[in-house]
Amino acid sequence: MRKNKPHLEVAAGLIQRHGKILITKRPVGSHLAGYWEFPGGKKEEGETLPECLEREIREELGVDVRVERFLCRVEHEYESKSISLHLYKCSAPDEEPVPIGCESLAWVEPKELGNFLMPPADEKFLSLIQRERKQGIHH
Repeated sequence: MRKNKPHLEVAAGLIQRHGKILITKRPVGSHLAGYWEFPGGKKEEGETLPECLEREIREELGVDVRVERFLCRVEHEYESKSISLHLYKCSAPDEEPVPIGCESLAWVEPKELGNFLMPPADEKFLSLIQRERKQGIHH
């Protein structure tokens, strides 16, 4: 690992409605453009991870969600940076999300998540989601 590699704290939301999970497609021109991910983004100075997640979802999808609880954290090393990705269970929005800060969005069945090209950090959540889904925590 290079000593000067930046480390980012990133929050992602597990948002479920009618049994389906919301994922978003990274915009053209961004790191990992075209990959699908759980919505969220980088933490800014002076905000908590839940505040970051609520802000990012508002900016990217035009809806308000409430962070309900922390699920897990994964670490991942990319070539140019390292990240700590924190996954939170969020409430479903009252309104329908729109892709403002992302290329597109989709509501997918949990078992279909593996069919979407996802960044390595997000992929690390898939087995947890499948395991936890069987225990009923996502309702």
